[in-house]
Formats: sequence, structure tokens, C-alpha cells
Amino acid sequence: MKRTLFILFLIVNCQLSIVNSAQAQARFGYLSYDSVLWQMPEYAQAQQSVTDLKAKYDKEATRSEEEFQRKFSEFLQGQKDFPENILVKRQAELQTLMETGISFRREARQLLSKAQRDLVANVEAKLNEAIRAVGEERGYDYIVNTDGNAYPYINPACGEDITDAVLIQLGLKEPPTEEVEEGKEDVED
Repeated sequence: MKRTLFILFLIVNCQLSIVNSAQAQARFGYLSYDSVLWQMPEYAQAQQSVTDLKAKYDKEATRSEEEFQRKFSEFLQGQKDFPENILVKRQAELQTLMETGISFRREARQLLSKAQRDLVANVEAKLNEAIRAVGEERGYDYIVNTDGNAYPYINPACGEDITDAVLIQLGLKEPPTEEVEEGKEDVED
């Protein structure tokens, strides 16, 4: 009888703890991922690298276009004096220059896009690591990115804005000092 009561007690106790844990509210943090990302000096460096690379590609494309314009101008000036085989050769040369220029621009666009993704991926990896560290440190079940107006309202009693904590983790903001915290307590009393 005692054994049966003990087993019954364990079953009821186990079910109560399952109900209580299901009713417990999840702990979460939230932040604007982009606003933190844009504050990182590594992000600014990545953007500057992409800008510099774009300037180099643009300079080469401009040089190529100027060469095409020069040769096209020469072609127009001399086309009436060229024998048929030279005329055909120059037309083919102009066609090749034009196709090469278009191809270069397309390839440059793709390379710039890839460089941007690669450079920003490194910065995002650092940010993701900081967010993970803050989440583990504070015991969150998850962290929400508020960008894109996906969450127009979050009740601050249910979640915590972790923007400052992530900035501190990244070394972009100083943690609050004890003196400031003590000063706040003195004012509140």
C-alpha cells in the first residue's frame, strides 16, 4: 500500500512539474541586428574595402570604354577609305571590345557582390558570437531580431532589450560602473 501511494505521489508530482514548466514563460532578449552591425568598426572597414574595390573596377571599365570610343571614332573617320577586309576586321574588333566591356561590367558586379557578402559574413559571424555569448550569459531561450518591423511591439516585461549588452560584449560600449549603479540606488532611496 505504501509503495502504491509512493508511486502515485511520484506520478502526480511529475505531472505537476510538467504543467508548471509548460506554464513558465520563455526568457528572451531582443535587438536590432542591423543597428548593432552598423556600429561595428569592422563593418565600416568592410564597406570601405568594397567601395575601394568598386572604384578600381569602375576605373578599369572607364578605361575600356574610352578605348572603345577612341577606336570607334577612328573607325568612323576612316571607314570610307578602308578596303573591305580592313573594314570587316575593324568592325569585328569593335564588336569584341564592346562585348568585352559588357562582360567585364557584369563580372565586376558579381565579384563586388561576392566580396561584399564575404567581408560582411566575417563581421556577422563576430556579431552572432557576441549575441550567442550574451544569450548564454543571461540564460535566454532565444533572441529576437526586431529589424524589418517583424515585431512592432514587444512587452518589456516579457523580453529584454540586449542591444547595450551586445555592444559591451563587442567592446563598443563600456559596461556600467559600480559607482553609477550605487549612485542610482542612493537617488532612488
